Amino acid sequence: MSLERDSLFDPAGPTTRAAGRAARGTRSDGPKAAGPKAKAAALAVSEPRANRILGRLAQEKAAPPPVVPPALDGEVGIAVDGERRRGRGAVSNAAGRFEPAARILFDDGWRSLEDLPPLRTQVTEERARTVVTRNQSPDIAFDRSINAYRGCEHGCVYCFARPTHAYHGLSAGLDFETKLFVKPDAPELLARELSQSSYQPRVIAMGTNTDPYQPIEKRYEVTRRLLEVLSEFGHPVGIVTKSGLVARDIDILAPMAERGLVKVAISITTLDPHLARTMEPRAASPHVRLGTIRRLADAGIPTAVLTAPLIPALNDMEVERILDAAKAAGASEAGYVMLRLPLEIADLFREWLVTHFPDKARHVLGLIRQMHGGKDYDAAFGKRMRGDGPYAWTVGRRFEIAARRLGLAGRGPKLTTAHFRRPKPAGVQLSLFD
Repeated sequence: MSLERDSLFDPAGPTTRAAGRAARGTRSDGPKAAGPKAKAAALAVSEPRANRILGRLAQEKAAPPPVVPPALDGEVGIAVDGERRRGRGAVSNAAGRFEPAARILFDDGWRSLEDLPPLRTQVTEERARTVVTRNQSPDIAFDRSINAYRGCEHGCVYCFARPTHAYHGLSAGLDFETKLFVKPDAPELLARELSQSSYQPRVIAMGTNTDPYQPIEKRYEVTRRLLEVLSEFGHPVGIVTKSGLVARDIDILAPMAERGLVKVAISITTLDPHLARTMEPRAASPHVRLGTIRRLADAGIPTAVLTAPLIPALNDMEVERILDAAKAAGASEAGYVMLRLPLEIADLFREWLVTHFPDKARHVLGLIRQMHGGKDYDAAFGKRMRGDGPYAWTVGRRFEIAARRLGLAGRGPKLTTAHFRRPKPAGVQLSLFD
């Protein structure tokens, strides 16, 4: 750049431009007309500016590098304001993986984010064609399940069901815990399916995707009505829940238990109330879950404790204490699952971890990857529920030793299909041998 062009942005203004013309000489003199005096004048003019530039470069070079906070692998998303998401588990609400555009909240300078209302639970009624879902996974002990609700208000940040909300065009983050779907006609659909002559009874699982006793069950009572149908048909069922609301249905569950038709597993991930509230904000507190085990066991209902998920360096050190407390409350068997981070859950969990436990984040994520061959998650059968490697092996052996010591390592009573009967429709003549 010539001195004249550069001087357009120089505070010296006309003085500098005049000196530049003097240094170059007049137009008639030509380039060769500039003698030693003209060159000296040009150097005199440009030298102060050159010194300033060189001095600034020297200062920048000598200054210490800016302090950048250590970032975890992957970029933490834009968090929703803490007051808006009070009582929720996820930190952000990124768009679903099938959406063509991403949603990012930002302040436009008018402080408009402060005017947004708190997130509230919305429930949409869904009309389904069937209610029994089947699977062929070798990792789990059942081949069919019922989920009366989509999404879960408990807000457990680690929930492996979160990615299913993407099929509704919703986020696996806060949408999963605030925009719920209910199948109010699920009991009628179940009765219709069980009545089919081709149906072969096997244990049905409830609570394998979302909790059947999440808070909205108090209003809709879909789970209770499903149990009434299963009891009428004499069909076995296994229930997994974090809620004390399951004790409401002891009047149905206890008679079913007498016929070998039901088991209940209460999930307890920690005995620390603060960690439980942070990790599972709208689920029952640990002491309520232990009390629920006691109430179910006293009613003669086979009850297990499920320590799921176990999170390295966050709650896995509580294995023995949880099993001790559950045994004292009346649990008859126990199981565990290591943390799983498929699809969007990896980012959601990382955001949550950095927000609530920044001092442990690197260590926890490092151990998780150690259990999955350097990845956040390994979906291979046989590994996804237990992990692999020395750390996963150690946790598994600790669990087995504690469960065996307490008498919780057995399978417990086996559920039976011997009582299964299809009720006769009204007006149909009974067979002589029925």
